[in-house]
Amino acid sequence: MNSLRMRLFATLVTATGLVWLAAIVWTYVDSRAQFESILDRRLMEAARMVDSLFTPARAATARRPGSADGDEAALTHMVSYDRHLSCQIWSLDGRLIGASDGAPDPKLSDQRDGFSNRVIDGQAWRVFALSDPAKGFRILVGDNLGQRRQLEHGLVGSLLLTAGCVLPILAPLIWFSVGRGLRPLNHATRDLAARDADNLERVEVGRMPSEIRPLVDALNRLFGKVAAARDHERSFLAYAAHELRTPLAGLKTQVQVAMGAQDAGMRDAALAQTLGAVDRSARLVQQLLTLSRLDSSVRPVATAWIPVEERLRDLLAGMADMPAPERVAFAPALATLEIRMDEDLFDLAMRNLMENALLMTPEPGAVTWEAALGADGSATLSLVDAGPGIAEAERAQVVRRFVRGSRRAKVGSGLGLSIVTMALEQSGARLRLDGRNDGPGLRASAVFDAGLARCAPAATARL
Repeated sequence: MNSLRMRLFATLVTATGLVWLAAIVWTYVDSRAQFESILDRRLMEAARMVDSLFTPARAATARRPGSADGDEAALTHMVSYDRHLSCQIWSLDGRLIGASDGAPDPKLSDQRDGFSNRVIDGQAWRVFALSDPAKGFRILVGDNLGQRRQLEHGLVGSLLLTAGCVLPILAPLIWFSVGRGLRPLNHATRDLAARDADNLERVEVGRMPSEIRPLVDALNRLFGKVAAARDHERSFLAYAAHELRTPLAGLKTQVQVAMGAQDAGMRDAALAQTLGAVDRSARLVQQLLTLSRLDSSVRPVATAWIPVEERLRDLLAGMADMPAPERVAFAPALATLEIRMDEDLFDLAMRNLMENALLMTPEPGAVTWEAALGADGSATLSLVDAGPGIAEAERAQVVRRFVRGSRRAKVGSGLGLSIVTMALEQSGARLRLDGRNDGPGLRASAVFDAGLARCAPAATARL
């Protein structure tokens, strides 16, 4: 059953039927107890009334040999005031004095006083006995339990008949009410179905019911995210095409120079320039792929404790294409620092920081890794270079894609710092850019909050 309207209709009709059935059961149980109490009181009242009307003189007249039929008729009239009850009058020595019309022949009850149940000729009876020693007889008033049950079943039957008549009337009303309640959802569905693929405008909430509004709000937020992702993708492709155009054009020019060169030295120089252009293009493509992977990454971050200095030295050893790795220095504080982070994201962020720092620092200038552990358990891992630095007004912009500061290097595409920012943010850290107090240069710091950094014991530090 995929129809929401049908589900609601079935639920409401079923719930209504169950409530009605529960009401019938409750009414039956409650009414039965009340009926029993009322009818028992009726037995008691009938017995007392017969006792008050029937005197010893009448009893003697009723059973005196040759008594008149009129006396027996009077007795019958006194004890048969209700056709639903049966009455017997017995003397205390066991003689039947009188009985009502329809009363069974056997004795209704052997009990001296009070209520009792007895089966006579296959029928169940509820009997009340009242003994009157002063008058010398006992009155038995009985009620056929079958008649009681007929009364109870008649009540239940009336309720079931009412339910059977009411539910068919309620069903169309419930169907109409559910359809009317779902009308705003149907309007929103028709509005969305009529849109084209490029229409990501918000769905107007207006006077929608509060139950539907969260769904529409979530849909509007999704539209906003899709629109932002689409705009971001378009700008990303435009920037990528623009950045690739320059090295490809230079590559084509150098190949043409090498092909037309008559001098071997000129041809070798052109080929060397071609090789550099290929390297720059490959680096740009690799960065673009890295950004794409970070953008689309939905995998959970698998964190581990990383020994910082050991990992940085391994990264530096793997950067064979970077000149003079001996230009990278490590402060002593790194020897015991450990960072909790995804290993791949750590390598990605730190490699790009080192590449940027080495490209920006003219030879034979050096770059230095430093670390500081805060009192609150936070840590700052910084790379200090001796390059031109970044103007303070540009620091908030250079972390965006394809944005390069005014003090740029000869190579680069403006993607390195944006990659670092994304990698750190996915691990709960952040990038901070500051100037140097002791001269030109840049201090690029990865800031880790408490819980993401620790100082390992010196004995277990990895050097």
